[in-house]
Amino acid sequence: MNLTRRFTLIAAATFPTLASCEVKMPAIFNNDMVLQRDAPLKVWGSADPGEKVAVSIGGSTSKTRADSEGQWAVEIPAMKADGGKPHQLKISATNEIVFKDVLIGDVWIGSGQSNMEWSLKGSAQGQEFIAKANHDKIRLFHIPKVKADAPATEVKATWKTCSSANIPNFSAVLYQFGRRLHEETEIPIGLINSSWGGSPIEPWIVGKKSSGEMYNGMIAPITRFSIRGTIWYQGETNVINKNGLSYTGKMKDLIEGWRRVFENKEMPFYFVQIAPWGNTRYADGELPALWEAQCATLKLPNTGMVVTTDLVDNINDIHPRNKHDVGDRLARWALARDYRQKDLVVSGPLYKGMKVEGNKIRLEFAHPAQGLRSSDKKPLREFQIAGDDGKFIPATAVIAGNSVQVSAEGVQSPRHVRFGWHRSANPNLVNTEGLPASPFQTKDWTGGTGE
Repeated sequence: MNLTRRFTLIAAATFPTLASCEVKMPAIFNNDMVLQRDAPLKVWGSADPGEKVAVSIGGSTSKTRADSEGQWAVEIPAMKADGGKPHQLKISATNEIVFKDVLIGDVWIGSGQSNMEWSLKGSAQGQEFIAKANHDKIRLFHIPKVKADAPATEVKATWKTCSSANIPNFSAVLYQFGRRLHEETEIPIGLINSSWGGSPIEPWIVGKKSSGEMYNGMIAPITRFSIRGTIWYQGETNVINKNGLSYTGKMKDLIEGWRRVFENKEMPFYFVQIAPWGNTRYADGELPALWEAQCATLKLPNTGMVVTTDLVDNINDIHPRNKHDVGDRLARWALARDYRQKDLVVSGPLYKGMKVEGNKIRLEFAHPAQGLRSSDKKPLREFQIAGDDGKFIPATAVIAGNSVQVSAEGVQSPRHVRFGWHRSANPNLVNTEGLPASPFQTKDWTGGTGE
């Protein structure tokens, strides 16, 4: 090979997007990436019209020709995770691109607004976690904030190995989630952060006829890339916008839309129930209504919800700094549902039903673990009860096995109960795993349990 030709090949492999009239690859393909195990691998790019393209990895090769527009795509048979063995992904045409240190594992997306975007360096114990964040089998892909009027095909990002140098500005929740998955399973984990502080849910939704600007710019370019699932932390802006129970339908549209475009009808979708916030930008009743809408989302298959009422260190801060436990609780859902750790408790108590027993109401819960308890050993708080007049007053709540009995002096014919039903809620009902109960109200309850 002459020196000029050799330099051309090296340059193309290092800077594939700069090569003119040669095969090119989107940014989601690069050195240090993770490819999804147990799923057909879709690989695509551009070349001269009619150009022959061959894609090889792990002993498999798929061939095709670029179409009249210069676009091409192949599908590689599914591969198994192999303990983090590094692979090469080779794309051969008139030039050759070789991506090195490619791992086969699981790829997860983290999306939403500022509490998902929140960096590890800004979280509680951030410097401690950063110092320990050298995991060569965890890979990071951070998509920059971009809006687009139509679905984009490219993003300006690159895969990086998880290290103390690369992690500080990455999503704390997504990192903590991925770290626990990797430590528990020893499977390589790819983490794609695509989040935008302050964003409502609507710009992330893709419908059959239209799509939002953030979906277009930050999700659409990677929908052909096989992934394992999604974690989602968003809703604060929709409380401010007074969307309330209508948020249920928006979540349904988001989840079903993403499952459709990623061609994965059963894609896991685990989300965070947003935390209490005492600021009056949350109008009275709006946060509880959105909490109920989030609980209702659990009626969709392959979903799970994390409760965060106990992680608020400052009720006047919309950004609780403890992201470690948020990521850990999200990982519980994934480990139990997707990695078959069946004995793992995934949630705190979620309201399931009620029964009037004389002058008391007995509340039943899903996910009681081995029973219920008070997190601080003090009497249960944040319970209210109402009789025929519909007026709620503070109630006494007593644990009875896996249920709670609620009553109040002067209420002889109780009808309804509320728990933690205001924006500054600070309840203390948990299960034996220490996971908190979600706020609820019993009248015409629409929530699910994720069982």
